[in-house]
Amino acid sequence: MTTDKPDDASPIAFYLDRGSGVPTYLQFVHQVDYALRLGYLRAGDQLPRIKDVARTLAVNPDTVMKAYRELEVRGIAAGRPGVGTFITAAPEVAGLREITGLQRKLAGWLAEAAAAGIDELGLRALFNAALQNFHNAGGASAEPARTGEVA
Repeated sequence: MTTDKPDDASPIAFYLDRGSGVPTYLQFVHQVDYALRLGYLRAGDQLPRIKDVARTLAVNPDTVMKAYRELEVRGIAAGRPGVGTFITAAPEVAGLREITGLQRKLAGWLAEAAAAGIDELGLRALFNAALQNFHNAGGASAEPARTGEVA
């Protein structure tokens, strides 16, 4: 995201997937959530200015304001009149080394699935099914299933 003044640069640049079916404002909210969980955003970071997002992505400024209001309602961000919108709360995140290792493993898994002929929709279905099984088993507090066991 570029702004008129270089010192106003935000650590996040929004993007749109116009074919996703997800409302634009929710795409922005999700991107902030993801950036927080990956450690790209921290408390005190400024989000891009509404007018910059609206101009860059050709969206209505009200859409960006709706996303920022949603972040405020969730207690993640707060607007400062005349200054901008800032992250006020960030979850505890895994360290960079752990995230990088997990990302490498996930990239390997994606390559293996692609080699097996699984397309993007199939990948999403497979991942969502695994995530649902993980949650049904109690999430992170559950013991992983042993090889050969059916969850």
